Amino acid sequence: MDAVVAAPRALVGGAVTGPVAVRIRGGRFVDVTEDHAGATEVLTSGILTPGLVDVQINGAFGVDFADVDPAAMRTVAQSLPSTGVTRFLPTLITAPVPTVLRQAHAVVAASAALPTTGVARPLGLHLEGPFLSPVRHGVHDASVMVPPAPANLDLLLADEIVAAALKIVTMAPELPGGLEAVRRLVDAGVVVSVGHSNATAAQTTEAADAGASMVTHLFNAQSPLTHREPGVPGIALTDPRFTLGLIADLAHVAGPICRLVFAAAGPRVALVTDAVAAAGMPPGRYRLGGADVLLTEAGVPRSPDGTIAGSALTLDRAVRNIVSLGVSEQDALIAATRTPADVIGEKWLGRIAPGAVADLVWWDDDLRPRKVWVDGEVAFDAEVDDYAELATAGN
Repeated sequence: MDAVVAAPRALVGGAVTGPVAVRIRGGRFVDVTEDHAGATEVLTSGILTPGLVDVQINGAFGVDFADVDPAAMRTVAQSLPSTGVTRFLPTLITAPVPTVLRQAHAVVAASAALPTTGVARPLGLHLEGPFLSPVRHGVHDASVMVPPAPANLDLLLADEIVAAALKIVTMAPELPGGLEAVRRLVDAGVVVSVGHSNATAAQTTEAADAGASMVTHLFNAQSPLTHREPGVPGIALTDPRFTLGLIADLAHVAGPICRLVFAAAGPRVALVTDAVAAAGMPPGRYRLGGADVLLTEAGVPRSPDGTIAGSALTLDRAVRNIVSLGVSEQDALIAATRTPADVIGEKWLGRIAPGAVADLVWWDDDLRPRKVWVDGEVAFDAEVDDYAELATAGN
């Protein structure tokens, strides 16, 4: 029997419309209509959207993807739907290439061991390093950064397991051999994202000419935007070939600048969390790439020297933050669904349309996830979870 979810409003075809009835069969959307007849579930408030897609997440809920096993991956995948995320791209930060390969194998194996229902689904791998600029290292260990020399790329691309999983490589294209590395990775079907880069505007444009199509955490750990040398951000904001990863915790990028980014390049903005193990957790000490980071009451993870170390952001909160700045609900939600799916070539994710994967989020009127479906199956239900918490508290 088909499931039919009816809602007063929904994000369909890049616009908020309604009323809408979405028919699901075999984990896919069959059709989208206004006819509520035969609905198996009728939502009376809020908005229905595609599932959120996070293409840069280093860990969450106490788990660091640099040190993951099947149980830890299951913790993350079971918890992410409560934040509206149905698909995610585990991200590994800078380490020596052999270490990256070992970590990548562990991520792939842990992903394959996940249950078939009730969890958010990993999409592969995002390698944020080690082909980064020591000048813009951020919290990454500059001492183990290496240029994207053919021998280093050989190690990644000759590994069949890693090559099959690899979706994004963040790199600094101005490094020796950088542009050739961009071309080689793109030819291998990998998205190249400019990040942790001291590239000039001209070098950033050359990277786009070579096939780079994304910018990692816009404004952070990259050459600055100035009125005579636009740097990485200036080209990112004006070159339509780039999709812009934006960490909207309002600490990495201030609110007025987030609003400016949406005004300049709204359809090309992909909200990301850059979350670390501290996301979804109380203040305390956590790990990122094997190093300690401290999450204080201020809510921003930092290394022992005070450098921002990823975020404790969840993607639903990123959406709320952007809407609070005056950006439309529609634009904020597209930036967390369709745009990140599109940049990695997942054309059947991040949208409510016939044939697309049936990932859904029902948000309440305060833009908090109330119910989430992955492949047409319920993976999170706030009413059930709230009842379970009350029952546990009463025992």
